[in-house]
Parts: sequence; structure tokens; C-alpha cells
Amino acid sequence: MQHVISVLVENRPRVLARVASLFARRGYNIESLAVGPTHNPTVSRITLVVRGDEDILEQISKQLYKLIDVIKVGDFTETNFVDRELALIKVNAPAALRGEIIQIAEVFRARVVDVGERNLMIEVTGPPAKIDALEQLVKKYGILELTRTGRIALARGARAL
Repeated sequence: MQHVISVLVENRPRVLARVASLFARRGYNIESLAVGPTHNPTVSRITLVVRGDEDILEQISKQLYKLIDVIKVGDFTETNFVDRELALIKVNAPAALRGEIIQIAEVFRARVVDVGERNLMIEVTGPPAKIDALEQLVKKYGILELTRTGRIALARGARAL
């Protein structure tokens, strides 16, 4: 089962390295990782996507709390939450196909952010499934490069981590 975990940590050097090494030491693969400051400049939020059963998740949470810089750990899997991701996709786009590719991007409310002689760069944000769908549609034109930020998430409503 896939889990979206949010970890509030002290905004200090080497905290991310300690969190990542905790996962590596235990043999857990991190599928997605995003880190950034919160509204409080002394606190950062690490959003991780990992696969595992409930026992593995419980063990991960306990191990995270043992790290001195960890303030709070939350699992969004069982809650109502909003998650987003950003992707940049550079697509092979000869002049004859550009209009077609731009139309596909517009359907996904994506933006063309760079135009080269033979390619376009598309920026798309949204749920991971939206990005996956756009990627599949432009694959036939030839994806030259692709990068994704990793998921970020917040619980809906008044609930806060």
C-alpha cells in the first residue's frame, strides 16, 4: 500500500540526510520526496511517498520520532487530503506537430514555458494521475527530458499536522 507521510522538522542542516538515511538503513524505498519551508521559517515539511503495510508504517513513524529534529509525523493515507506535483516535460515538437501538442497541453491546463527549434517544454501541476496522463499522451511525440518535483500534500479542512 502507498503511504503519503508528512514530517515536520527543525529547519537545520543535515536533517534531511538523517531522515533519508533512516529509510536507507532499514531498506525502505522512498518513491517521492519533497522538502520545503513552512509558514514558520524555523520549520520545514518533508513529504514522503513510501510503499508498505501498516506495520512498516508504524515502525517508520516510531523511528522518525527518535530523530531529535523531528517535530511531528503524519500519515495522510487514511485522511482526506490534497496532493500536488509539478512536472517539466520537454517534448520533440517539429513545426508540423506543435499545434497538436499545444492543444493537448491546454486540455490539461498545462503551459508551454519554452520553445526551441525542434521542441517544446511543458509545465504541468496537479495530482500525480494528471501528470501521468499527460506524459502518456505526449510520449508518442518523443519525450526528450522529464522531471517531477515529488508530491506535496496537506490535509483538507481544519485538520493540521
